[in-house]
Amino acid sequence: MKRIHLLSSHLANQIAAGEVVERPSSVAKELIENSLDAGARQIDLEIEKGGVALIRVRDDGNGIHPDDLPLSLSRHATSKISSFDDLTAVASLGFRGEALPSIGSVARLKVTSRYIDEPQGWQFSVNAGEADDKPSPAAHPQGTTIEVRDLFYNTPARRKFLKAERTEFNHLEDVVRRIGLSSFDVGITLKHDQKPLHQWRVASDAEARRRRVAAICGKSFVENAVEIEFEAAGMKLWGWVGLPTFSRGQADLQYFFVNGRVVKDKVIAHAVRKAYQDVMYHGRHAAFVLYLELPASEVDVNVHPTKHEVRFRESRMVHDFLFSTLHRALANVRPGDEVATISSDAIHQTSATTPMETESPPSGGPYGGYQSRAPLPRQNQQAFSLGVREQVSVYDQLHGAAGITSPQPLTDSHDAPPLGFALAQLQGIYILAQNSQGLVVVDMHAAHERVTYERMKQDWAEEGIRSQPLLVPETLVVTSREVRLAEEHAALLQELGFELSAMGPETLSIRAVPALLRHADVKVLVQDLLADLNVAGESSRVRERCNEILGTMSCHGSVRASRQLNIAEMNALLRDMERTERAGQCNHGRPTWVQMGMDELDKLFLRGR
Repeated sequence: MKRIHLLSSHLANQIAAGEVVERPSSVAKELIENSLDAGARQIDLEIEKGGVALIRVRDDGNGIHPDDLPLSLSRHATSKISSFDDLTAVASLGFRGEALPSIGSVARLKVTSRYIDEPQGWQFSVNAGEADDKPSPAAHPQGTTIEVRDLFYNTPARRKFLKAERTEFNHLEDVVRRIGLSSFDVGITLKHDQKPLHQWRVASDAEARRRRVAAICGKSFVENAVEIEFEAAGMKLWGWVGLPTFSRGQADLQYFFVNGRVVKDKVIAHAVRKAYQDVMYHGRHAAFVLYLELPASEVDVNVHPTKHEVRFRESRMVHDFLFSTLHRALANVRPGDEVATISSDAIHQTSATTPMETESPPSGGPYGGYQSRAPLPRQNQQAFSLGVREQVSVYDQLHGAAGITSPQPLTDSHDAPPLGFALAQLQGIYILAQNSQGLVVVDMHAAHERVTYERMKQDWAEEGIRSQPLLVPETLVVTSREVRLAEEHAALLQELGFELSAMGPETLSIRAVPALLRHADVKVLVQDLLADLNVAGESSRVRERCNEILGTMSCHGSVRASRQLNIAEMNALLRDMERTERAGQCNHGRPTWVQMGMDELDKLFLRGR
């Protein structure tokens, strides 16, 4: 058996490189972060052959002192921390002192730098761990240029695991995009094989930041996003949150930054996912660019050498802050609003008038132009149990709305409500309305489903759901397991407005139902609720799914396709939508309405050509 011995510094660096330097994009990330920590205002990148042949990063930062050049290529040598107290409150992007020596052990590395106020620049090279004896003079402006050539040339086993040149460059470009989103006060350029690809100027104001986000994430994202800014409990969350209808098939447009550092964290992901839970179409992913700022002492960035992961000192507080902020920000957008900044004041105003659901997932919003939104597939109407009895006989009687009994012409566009006035009903499914922009098409069932759902959630939060006894109890034949479920969860069912009792081993008696749903098919509704309880299992899990159960109830209690509404009823529904949070989507994430402008309609008929 071999005796224990110390590894050579070169081998130790190569082992460390396995954690820090995975591919060319890892090298670019480490070098750019060093430039940012040096106070650079302009960073220029030149890439050849996907970063395998060359990665050159030039900045105009403070530079490296000539006496420190050899030390900068030694392991665990850094200017960013000096004590344990510094480590517990790291404010810089880098701090471990591993990047440059790790890169230098698997590539040909040259550092050329001119320190601030120094008369000339100096350069120092390392080739697969073999360094120059001392720095040599070199012409260079203030700042630093680092060249990395022939990555993994001395470790062929590592190099053969690299993907195609285009794939490696795509990963590297993603890194540059993330840096571009995290550092608005820095100009960035990127060239690949001598071809300029990106040039982002310093974004010093809100409009310039929006332009940079549009350049990186796409113009359609900015047009379909809510800009938020909110501070509380020593934390600040700001950025852009995509509307639920601007969802993606992949989670490829999700950027979250903590104190300027891009991170992937389970606490953050869970909070954002819950914020979209009942407004996001199944299988879709939200789009967002968000920035969380909090004291450096409240977050631990020393988790992994790549620094992609963090740990929060108060993870529950961070989770609740993120969820509640996104919840209220998205819910605060109403039909007719412009997609604009939602500030702390707006969120506070909404919070003061609407109960804060700590577990209910939100969203909603306006939809600008029809052409700017990614269309979502429409579910088959049969998926919503169309055979059940109608819950609403006359919509305006249910809500006490006088409505308008005949189509209303628009004489003044400024006086028109956001969703306009109803004109007609199409195939018993859609409401056609006219507003100042043109034509509004509303999915009748989806819209009423959201209105009912939000009303039930508010009742639940404020005073519980009111129950109405049945004059003649209804008998329901179920399985013995469903009878046990009804008995085990009797308290929860009572909170939901139901009173059920066992009449036999496989028979339930329905004695009371929620007052709001007194006209629904209660037998089908109870069966669906028991099925939810059966799937959820433990009662603690059932409570977490209360909003899903309420969603099922509201679906059954909403007006159905083929239901004929008069003009008054249709206008009452439009006005309710304008007052309801998250009215832009039904409980299943489908859009409830779309806007078609006059320009779009003119194009259909070749007007103006």
